[in-house]
Amino acid sequence: MNVVIIGASGYSGAELASLVANHPNLTLTGCYVSEGSLDKNKLLSDLYPEHLGLLDNPLLPLSASAFDDIQSDADYVCLCTDHKVSVDLAPQFLAMGKKVFDLSGGYRLASNDDYVTYYGFEHQHPALLNEAAYGLAEWNHDAIANAKLIAVAGCYPTAALNALKPLKQAGLLSEQSIIINAVSGVTGAGRKASVGTHFCEVSLAPYGLFNHRHGPEIEQHLGHKVLFTPHLGNFPRGILETIYVQLKPGVTKEDVASAYQVLANEPLIRLLGDKIPSIKGVAKQPFVDIGWQQQGTQLIVISAIDNLLKGAAGQALQCINISMNLEHTTGLKGAF
Repeated sequence: MNVVIIGASGYSGAELASLVANHPNLTLTGCYVSEGSLDKNKLLSDLYPEHLGLLDNPLLPLSASAFDDIQSDADYVCLCTDHKVSVDLAPQFLAMGKKVFDLSGGYRLASNDDYVTYYGFEHQHPALLNEAAYGLAEWNHDAIANAKLIAVAGCYPTAALNALKPLKQAGLLSEQSIIINAVSGVTGAGRKASVGTHFCEVSLAPYGLFNHRHGPEIEQHLGHKVLFTPHLGNFPRGILETIYVQLKPGVTKEDVASAYQVLANEPLIRLLGDKIPSIKGVAKQPFVDIGWQQQGTQLIVISAIDNLLKGAAGQALQCINISMNLEHTTGLKGAF
């Protein structure tokens, strides 16, 4: 399949370009940025010198002629763009008959009201929200395989949902809200310069208290109330979540371990049991590491991912593999 990437100059876009370029069943046919981008006509390897010789692809402006080229040359379109930009672009590529993988949050939530509340804009294509398949790869295989629009799951929700859905599915959760304390590396904030993500300014600090857009995404796809607090950490990449769960009375350690067996055969999930996951263990790896410890009805679950891989580009490629009926791990294991 021929793949084009819109927004290829960003961290997730460049990561995905590298994965596609190395994939045995994919061809990277175009890397695009907005017409107003300062990066247009540069080589991707100029921005990311670690890819010199592999990604010497020009960053082409997304002009009218670019749309013509995409229509004639591409099978899959990957949107690594701002949420509002993805909302506008996805219908145009769907109308061309392309399969669209959106790495933004433009199609993850259920209604326009959610977008007004949590994203701050009116969704211009609310009918498509019902057509988009949620790209949480281990849990939504058939929908991902059959849909034309894939809303690749958010980074924080990927770590949280893989850690919690086995417990929800097994009926082990009490009605009490789940507390998710999460920290992400600064690449999660994107490549655009700002004081808050400047090297000398970054500290460990919470943000988005009570209103972060990933809170409702987790609740929607878990079916359980959560209190989600993200933090920005002073490290480049990775997400670590410490999740506090109140279990129903009488739930045993054996019940919890049994619940997680639903993920035991998933090749990109690593169940660590009572061992503690770490950022170091997942950085530049496509895995979710999940560990847990229990005292009585109190369960603490720790989930770790690389925010640019399993949290973005790696999961997008996993969704592409599903669409092509390939092994989930194709082009991912051993890619870095």
